[in-house]
Amino acid sequence: MPVEGIAIISKWRQLCTAGVIILLCYSLPTNSLRVHRKEKCSGMSPAIAPTLQLNNGQEIPALGLGTWQGTAGSGEVKAAVLAALDAGYRHIDTAACYLTEEDIGVAIKKKISQGDIKREELFITTKLWITHFEPEMVVKACQNSCKKLGLDYVDLYLIHWPFGIKGKDVEDLSFEGEESNVSLEETWRGMEKCVEKGFAKSIGLSNFNSVQIKRILDCAKIKPVNLQIEVHPYLNQRKLIDYCKKQNITVTAYSPLGAPWTNPDKPLLINDPVLKEIADKYRKSPAQVVLRYLIQSGTIPIPKSGSPQRIQENIDVFDFKLEQADVEKIDGLDQKARACLLSQHH
Repeated sequence: MPVEGIAIISKWRQLCTAGVIILLCYSLPTNSLRVHRKEKCSGMSPAIAPTLQLNNGQEIPALGLGTWQGTAGSGEVKAAVLAALDAGYRHIDTAACYLTEEDIGVAIKKKISQGDIKREELFITTKLWITHFEPEMVVKACQNSCKKLGLDYVDLYLIHWPFGIKGKDVEDLSFEGEESNVSLEETWRGMEKCVEKGFAKSIGLSNFNSVQIKRILDCAKIKPVNLQIEVHPYLNQRKLIDYCKKQNITVTAYSPLGAPWTNPDKPLLINDPVLKEIADKYRKSPAQVVLRYLIQSGTIPIPKSGSPQRIQENIDVFDFKLEQADVEKIDGLDQKARACLLSQHH
């Protein structure tokens, strides 16, 4: 890996250990989706999020639960997933390096065994870690994630970052090491094999910029269906989203409510007076206004919460619509303010 990339990953690791996390992030246009919304269980409880159609015909719920920063093995993640499924969530996002796959799998197994949900009603996303870039390792890593989740397949498998380091095996989740000499194109071939072998229904990218996305599009036999990046009103990523829309790639928004843990001295996004004013108008919370804004922008927010009350609040955003004037006010909040460190991959 280039020295800059190693330095950034090392810093991220240090911050994780210290309890303060700053994600890497790459900018560029994000979501190229044909928004094919479909209301499900209208008027029923719990309310199920509408869906967007991916470029392969599969459908992805328009809102999901993020599980990054969950404490593995503590019961926290399991409880959050159970609460989310009870609230009507059907889209759960995780990654190999989050170490939450097993806890999510336990929660899913419980709800399925109770007859509360069926596997085909769920949309589960996980991600390939940077130590697993070799094509044969990609398939093994995907299979390993499926095993930990207790599933035969995942609905969406993403390349977590657009660079790799040499890893030992599928359990190696190192944050730093010797640069991998495997190209993105070779790794994508491994991703395509995950689909061919039935371990993933769809494949996509995370933290890629438009140049890197084009490299994948130029070599792909199976087109990426989704890009996951940081998006919120202080970083609306309009250029990258527009690029992805042109390519018919959906965009998932992580850290949709901002990231207060990156700089406690900065004001919280949800305390922004513009958002508070709009929230009062619709009798909603600022967080609900932000999530609704992102959904109307065509992105798929995946807010993370361990609070059943907030988990419920976050999905109660499909019973109102922001007026265009309010959308424009929120557009005006963009500050290019990232929770992510930029690397040479930007």
